[in-house]
Amino acid sequence: MIPHRICALAAVALAVGLSTPAVAVRPPAGGMPHGLHAGTSADLEKSLRGEAFANASYSVFAEQARGQKLPAVATLFQRVASVELGEHFTEAATLTGLVGSDAANLRAAVEGESYESRVMYPGFARQAKEDGDTKAAELFTEIAKDEAAHHQRFQAALRVLTTGKGSIPKPPGVNPERVRAGMPQVRSARTKANLDTAMHGEALAHAKYALFAKHAQAWGNKALARLFTGAGDIELREHFTGEAALAGLVRSTRDNLTTAVNGEQYESRTMYPDFARKAQAAGDTGAAALFRNDADDEAGHARDFVAARQALR
Repeated sequence: MIPHRICALAAVALAVGLSTPAVAVRPPAGGMPHGLHAGTSADLEKSLRGEAFANASYSVFAEQARGQKLPAVATLFQRVASVELGEHFTEAATLTGLVGSDAANLRAAVEGESYESRVMYPGFARQAKEDGDTKAAELFTEIAKDEAAHHQRFQAALRVLTTGKGSIPKPPGVNPERVRAGMPQVRSARTKANLDTAMHGEALAHAKYALFAKHAQAWGNKALARLFTGAGDIELREHFTGEAALAGLVRSTRDNLTTAVNGEQYESRTMYPDFARKAQAAGDTGAAALFRNDADDEAGHARDFVAARQALR
């Protein structure tokens, strides 16, 4: 099972006669949040991480469903993944001021990639090696190198924006990895915890870069949009998937639907209602309304996942 929550869904399984259009990612307006209570900001950050992780998780669950020749369930998972990123993540990002100018977005990306390549992944690799999880140590080391390359590309792009000289680097190529159903391939509790942290980080980076790319595209910087998109694809389709395979994230489609149901029910019954109450009490009415809407969405999503699971033979 997934240690952290998997969040909402909003799609419909064709197998149970429902349908919902795919949702495109909308670029949020930039800027800092205005007068948000510290607790509300913290809850919005939790929501961002959960929605990003749900987007990534449902994407690989969709692949598993396709592999089991369950196209309706695959469509359900993929549509929900689109909603998580295109609506829930984007709306929370707007309230937190996640997206700024292209230069500010690049600085945020440079900082994140620097931490991952120089601190986080080398530390995870060292610990995995100490614990005898050699596959994880090798993967963490490989990802650290990738993140260092992303760091260099983003730094170069930032120089172009600030000096007006040179050209935006081309995006990196992607070698997608499919996550097959299976048990965890690591034994250490510490490695398992680090994999969970890493998967959430990669999912968050992918979601952020999707919004950064939309912003760059909207402002006419197509080359920068391509760079963000390319880096985000690697975060999701190489790094997240590689870590998910070792963590045993994907199981049978029935099990994956159960995981989704449990996550959606937790969010609709506990997490988002609690966030909404606290935000309302703090006077953050916009955030409270968003949390209430998300809770309503998640309740319906849980029912849709249950229906999809019941339709399985």
